[in-house]
Amino acid sequence: MDHTTTLIIAGAAFFFAGAVKGLAGIGMPTAAIALMTLFLDPRTAIALVLFPMIGSNAWQLFRAGYLRRTARRYALFAFVLLAGVALTVFATQNTGDRALLAFLGLVILLFVAVSWRGVVPPLPARYDNAAQVGFALFAGVVGGMTAGWGAPLAMYLATKQVDKEEFVRASGFLIFVGSLPLCVAYIQLGFMTGPLAGLSAAMLLPTLIGFSLGEVFRNRLTGDGFRTAILVIFVLMGLNLIRRAIWYG
Repeated sequence: MDHTTTLIIAGAAFFFAGAVKGLAGIGMPTAAIALMTLFLDPRTAIALVLFPMIGSNAWQLFRAGYLRRTARRYALFAFVLLAGVALTVFATQNTGDRALLAFLGLVILLFVAVSWRGVVPPLPARYDNAAQVGFALFAGVVGGMTAGWGAPLAMYLATKQVDKEEFVRASGFLIFVGSLPLCVAYIQLGFMTGPLAGLSAAMLLPTLIGFSLGEVFRNRLTGDGFRTAILVIFVLMGLNLIRRAIWYG
């Protein structure tokens, strides 16, 4: 695939993924990687998502405000997530494309299940520290392998029954924190090369444009129909990734 074609495909994928994130607060890496793996290998797709993931979540966190309060409230989750992502990415650096495709497909289907209907019961506040550790470990493994930890993060926030704005603040902070060790590890392992870094940085623009569009739906509309359509697309992408993992060639 030539550079121009790659740029067009990646730009369209990140525009759509940014819109998903603007609407739901999460799901940008999952959407972008699932679309790009139709044309690129999983490691390249994950590398491309890193700078847009860092930039869009920094922007989301800045727009949401209350940074210090958010950092204090989710400090334990953030610390465990940092360690989990770093350990997982190095431990799974030799994982084959077929396994990555299958795991990503399963994660996407889990993301849909969590997003579509509340499947996690609320937990009393006294169990919050244990919940932060458990879900952060889960998110660290998922994020270290696929860069898409929206499902375990959404599950944890569901146990706290947070409102929409708190969900946006918390998810922006935690995804931003978790993306940093993933980016450093990909650079150290050679998965993020100079040309890929440049292309990844360029993808921040369509991501933020899509993000701004998604925010319009989140702030002015209920977005239920749009959300359902997005989740249906996610189901199809997840099933297709699993299919490709089984018949990978």
